[in-house]
Amino acid sequence: MDVELADLTAIVALADALHFGRAAERLHVSQPALSKRIRKLEDRIGGPLLVRRYRDVRLTEAGRLLVERGRQLLREAEATVALSQRAARGEAGLLRIGFGIASILGLLPGALLRFRRSHPGVQLQLRDMSTPEQIAALASREIDVGFVRLPVADDRLVVRPVLDERLVLALGPHTAWHARAGLRSVATEPFIIIARPRSASFYDHALAVCAAAGFAPRIVQEAYELFTVLSLVGAGLGVSLVPRSAARMHLPGVRFRGLRLPEAAWNIAVAWHRDAANIPLVQRFVETVRAARPASVRQGKRSR
Repeated sequence: MDVELADLTAIVALADALHFGRAAERLHVSQPALSKRIRKLEDRIGGPLLVRRYRDVRLTEAGRLLVERGRQLLREAEATVALSQRAARGEAGLLRIGFGIASILGLLPGALLRFRRSHPGVQLQLRDMSTPEQIAALASREIDVGFVRLPVADDRLVVRPVLDERLVLALGPHTAWHARAGLRSVATEPFIIIARPRSASFYDHALAVCAAAGFAPRIVQEAYELFTVLSLVGAGLGVSLVPRSAARMHLPGVRFRGLRLPEAAWNIAVAWHRDAANIPLVQRFVETVRAARPASVRQGKRSR
């Protein structure tokens, strides 16, 4: 038995008007057409829904129950259509976002706050992932947007630079630092570093920067969270190389020193699958992220 929304609309209109003529006017159909639809609905139900009288009609118990449930179904159908329309405009739905160590401290928090304010109907699902994991998840459509370390060599993805980052030195309150010697001034200090299984690209980058300074770090501790790394540094257990944006964490006892080495720099891009180019929700988020970029990145993009 198939009951259409138009059938429910008809019986609800009759329940409100209790008169075929007035109900037909509300529905913008002829009275015979409405009568025919109600008779067919009664055939499907297997019994009368109305008691037809000379001047009006009244509902049978079957009709009353159908109207009661029908009103709910019509409201749900209207809400479902409205939600789908909002999703088609990029105003509702689920957005799955991958991010890494640097992006969660730098650009991402502000962009998420701005997007949530302007798109309260969108559910955001965040996943902490390394760049290789994000690239694989974007390619397989397991996430919708990612923040990845450049360069990315995957033709299936679109990437746009959004953040210029640098490694800086984090050292405790009593660790000696000589600006002229730079990173080499802590070459003999114990190093605490983000574990390679947590982010191979970050781990390898830190070692490459040390190599550029002319030494191999003596790693005494690896950790999976940047907060843990900085806490150990603040306790005086060693030094570390961390993203410049880590200074925003303001952990007691931790000092940060910039590095002049060009190898300390890297770029982060927002990335999405090429097939998502016409998905409004993805593009609205990308627009929000690019609008939240630091001025230096926006100016650099225009000058290229």
